[in-house]
Amino acid sequence: MLLSIGTVTLAVDDHAAAVDWYTQWFDVAPYFERPGYSEFRVGATEQEFGIIDAAYVPGTIAGTAQTIYWSVEDVEDGLAQLLAAGATLAEPVVERGPGFRTAAVTDPFGHKLGIMENSHAAEVLTRIAPPSA
Repeated sequence: MLLSIGTVTLAVDDHAAAVDWYTQWFDVAPYFERPGYSEFRVGATEQEFGIIDAAYVPGTIAGTAQTIYWSVEDVEDGLAQLLAAGATLAEPVVERGPGFRTAAVTDPFGHKLGIMENSHAAEVLTRIAPPSA
């Protein structure tokens, strides 16, 4: 089911300042931006790192609303498996853009776990580890 970690997101009180700081630290600008959300591709496998304004994450305190999105081949199948394993629905399947769909659950221990169909991750994995013939 799992392919890789898809996106790590951090909730912050000052989105613009955080984007500036991470842009300098990563030495790369965000490749994707929406009001209150910016996303970088970093490292050898171009892992995705998102920064979200805490105002868009209801009920959280900046610095505590991290969500790791695991890349999966099929988000509906992954969600069904997690729910069958005892997780509870936190976020239904959401279309985020072409090639990107997410869902999230709360695990039995109270942690939010996201899953994502991620066309970028699938392309990178195929490039670095092509399927065997």
